[in-house]
Amino acid sequence: MSEHLVMSRRAQQAQAAVTSFLALFSIVGLALYGLPLYYDFMVREFGWSRTQVTSGNALSKLIIGPLFGFLAGWIIDRFGPRRIMLAGILLAGGALIGLGGMSALWMFYAFYLLNAIGYVCGGPLPNQVLLSQWFKEGRGKAMGFAYLGIGVGGALVPWLSYWMVQWWGWRGALRGLGVLIVLLAWPMAYFAKEARPEAAAAGGAGGGMPLREVFRKPAFYLLAIGSMCSIAAVGGANQHLKLFMSLDAGYSQADAARIVSLVLGFSIAGRLLMGWLADRMPKKHVMLIIYLLVAMAIPLLFFATSRGAMGAFAVVFGIGLGGEYLIIPLMAAELFGVGVLGRVMGIVVTADGVAEAVSPMFVGYLRDVTGSYGAGFTWLIGVALVGAAAIALLPRHRS
Repeated sequence: MSEHLVMSRRAQQAQAAVTSFLALFSIVGLALYGLPLYYDFMVREFGWSRTQVTSGNALSKLIIGPLFGFLAGWIIDRFGPRRIMLAGILLAGGALIGLGGMSALWMFYAFYLLNAIGYVCGGPLPNQVLLSQWFKEGRGKAMGFAYLGIGVGGALVPWLSYWMVQWWGWRGALRGLGVLIVLLAWPMAYFAKEARPEAAAAGGAGGGMPLREVFRKPAFYLLAIGSMCSIAAVGGANQHLKLFMSLDAGYSQADAARIVSLVLGFSIAGRLLMGWLADRMPKKHVMLIIYLLVAMAIPLLFFATSRGAMGAFAVVFGIGLGGEYLIIPLMAAELFGVGVLGRVMGIVVTADGVAEAVSPMFVGYLRDVTGSYGAGFTWLIGVALVGAAAIALLPRHRS
């Protein structure tokens, strides 16, 4: 390969990495992690229960995941990730703008549905494929850098939301986040380049077993079960963290924002660390470490009155959270190849979306009927441990 082609390919790799960073910063960091910061305002203003404010996320993913997850994966493998990303970014930003103007529960659900479509079309799924097309060597570091966007966005959004709420109220703050998502992510995605067939082959995208073979492998089901359980634990904790601190544990808005920001701040270190480890040791072992960190962190929520315990929670949970989403496509690519990664991850992301939808709503239901979060946190610990057990049974490499 000539020096000019090498330089051109490196520039395109860098552009793909920055594109994914900004897309994940916006759609996951600002939108996914930002929306739960507004639940307590909705509970106070509309009198909704915790089950209701978490059910928007649940119902939207239960409807959108099965309908669009498989389709999005097929579209990405067939036509590439760029065009579907552009649509997803507009939908995610528009959904937050709409939520800022809602006045009824049905509107809450409708805009959450749009946000879920935006997440499927512009979030982790297309970005995982875009990066896997361009990178073979150093794929873990590339994925770690891109997923750093989630940590940076998630660490900034509590303070960004806090100050925007002071200036414009919670409705204006949501609208501002929606506009910011589009302005940050859409232009870079518009100019992003997809790997040509020869570049994709150099990045490893051409390899992979037929999809029907994937379905015959126990590893596929272990990966799906393990990721579903751990995502259920992470989603259940994330969706309720500010609700729990603000309405149950007596934290002020500023103190709650500080803890949430600390969690997402340590997720940055977690993403860098786990991406680095994934290039140097078996990905199965890295995945197991991540899932055990999540399971170890949640019991600390029982001691929320101690600022030291919440600080420890932020560190341990944040590091585990940092590696949670980036390790799944890396493990899937290692087990099944990149050629079917869009379709495999379309299925896995759909299954994970169901888990991420049901778990927070179930925790909210347990809180509503028991009057405390004890049963809900116990549930989260249990599913996290089941996820770790499933990953422990995975093979290290593709057979």
